[in-house]
Amino acid sequence: MNNANGIDALTTGNAEIDERLQRMMREHEARIAELARELERERALTAELVARVERTQSQLLQSEKMAAIGQLAAGVAHEINNPVGFVSSNLGSLASYVERLFGLLAAYEQLEQELPPDHAARAQIAKARDAAEIDYLREDIPDLLRESADGVARVRHIVNDLKDFSRADEGEWQEADLNRGLESTLNVVWNEIKYKAEVVREFGELPKVRCIPAQINQVFMNLLVNAAQAIDTSGTITLRSGASDEEAWIEIKDTGKGMPPDVQARIFEPFFTTKPVGKGTGLGLSISADIVKRHKGALLVDSQPGGGTRFRIVLPLRTEGAGDQTAAK
Repeated sequence: MNNANGIDALTTGNAEIDERLQRMMREHEARIAELARELERERALTAELVARVERTQSQLLQSEKMAAIGQLAAGVAHEINNPVGFVSSNLGSLASYVERLFGLLAAYEQLEQELPPDHAARAQIAKARDAAEIDYLREDIPDLLRESADGVARVRHIVNDLKDFSRADEGEWQEADLNRGLESTLNVVWNEIKYKAEVVREFGELPKVRCIPAQINQVFMNLLVNAAQAIDTSGTITLRSGASDEEAWIEIKDTGKGMPPDVQARIFEPFFTTKPVGKGTGLGLSISADIVKRHKGALLVDSQPGGGTRFRIVLPLRTEGAGDQTAAK
């Protein structure tokens, strides 16, 4: 009987030990699981912080790059202005001189008509006129002067666009003409577009929009370059604008290859790009979206594979805190 009681007591003791051990194991397993979850949270947080640092660093580099481009554009515009000025002035003087020479030539021709038909000088004059192709020069010289003046005017226009694009007060909020900003940015990136796309303008009447023009121009530049790169050989880029009582909008639409839904869902992610290695940083659209967001606006996309892509920038006409320069930094 005593042996049975001893066995029962031992069995009970073993059961209690087993239960205690199992409880301790469960507690350890729960603790390990909690530590694993905490470690995963820390890892995710670290990855997010690293990505944020990389994104911030890349955006700073992009901003510095844009500032450098702006300074370069301003310097180029300044350097071009001087020679353009005296070329334009010289063309005006040359046109006046040519007009006076043609007047003198007409007087000589009048005197020539008064010479007898058999006068030796008439034959010499006719020979000289034929050699100089006077009639052709009368038609061609004015055309050349007009074309040269048009070319100088075009250069002046480009210089003004460069100055607008690289305005010195680029960090300040101000009332801006978005149509004008888009035109000036188009001229800056024209070399990326002119061989691949026809540009169609469908601008509406826009009120002035309070914004930081240099930053909005940066958005225009990114979207225009993307539109050109989306077109393989040749196509069309359509620029539209319009406004309602509350907002103004700009559209940039291309006839390029378009994007499937899975790509559209990621295009505003930092570092996401479908371009080959070395052809894109994946930051252009991310930075553009951030800029528009800081302006209390929206950057919308509509695209179909093979059907082109349309981006629409929507900016409010009245933005609270728009006068605060820190709001869009």
